[in-house]
Amino acid sequence: MTNALHILTRTDLADIDLTPAEVIDLVTDGYRAYARGESSCPVKLMMPIPKTERDAVSYSMLGYDGSLEQVGFKTSYRQGSQSAEKYYTTITLYDDTTGLPFALMDCQRIGAARTPATTAIIAAHCAKPDAASALMIGTGVQGRNTLPYLLTALPGLKRLRLFGTHPDGIAESIATLRRWFPDREVELVEDLPAAAAESDIVVAASGRAAHPQVRTDWLKPGGLLVSVASKGVASGALREADYAIATSAGQLGVTGTRLAGPDGVVTIDAELPEIVAGRAPGRRSDDDRVFAFSSGMIITDIPVAHALATRAVAAGRGQRVRLWS
Repeated sequence: MTNALHILTRTDLADIDLTPAEVIDLVTDGYRAYARGESSCPVKLMMPIPKTERDAVSYSMLGYDGSLEQVGFKTSYRQGSQSAEKYYTTITLYDDTTGLPFALMDCQRIGAARTPATTAIIAAHCAKPDAASALMIGTGVQGRNTLPYLLTALPGLKRLRLFGTHPDGIAESIATLRRWFPDREVELVEDLPAAAAESDIVVAASGRAAHPQVRTDWLKPGGLLVSVASKGVASGALREADYAIATSAGQLGVTGTRLAGPDGVVTIDAELPEIVAGRAPGRRSDDDRVFAFSSGMIITDIPVAHALATRAVAAGRGQRVRLWS
């Protein structure tokens, strides 16, 4: 069967392992290929659903990974901003060398790996050189893997702290850390401004209502605040920074418009792919308070999706469906 898709469900992918180090390497390679001009990543398309009685939004991303020669289409739909119960996301891969479809798969697992990998890459390039402490804010799907990924990229971190409001999410975050780093402990915090002021790296991936909105000026000199498209970050966080970066300025203009200044213009000092490529600094000085806006780019979804799909297919998972027969 030639024109057939491998259909891979969430269950098919659940126990296909990729280590934090493997995912970080895959995502780093995705940024480097993009910086070299080998990949393409148009700005995300976002559409609020025009229904007054529902809070719903849909996203679409298209991209090409030049190192893998794979085209990817990603779609997401979320109904309700405070719950993941009605959040559905998929990615479809096409092989540009053969022109054939490869896989259609659930994308939750991919986002849960790609996102903390991006956070770890930001921290590796933008945290001050002697960073020793990290605070994770939020325990949802996007945040539960963050601490082990940070430790993988920055093994010198001595103090790990966590702020969360959902017991299951807190327990899962701690279990995930201990899976990869069984000898490490995490402190639970309640006073968020005080914890942020004592941390070299602060990662916010949380909802708006769970805590006071995080500000860059809470940070001590040299601190780094990473916003994972977080509603829990204050709109002034970007303007308060001494140095501001984004994974993509275009994506920031779509999903981070509330961070714009009084004139409505969103401005940053550097994009992450350029920093990873060594063409822009991650900060100007050790005392800079750095703000980083992390928004998903499909050039980082594609390599993670391809790795998971390849391993899943080799393990006999999924179904082959001839949609074009």
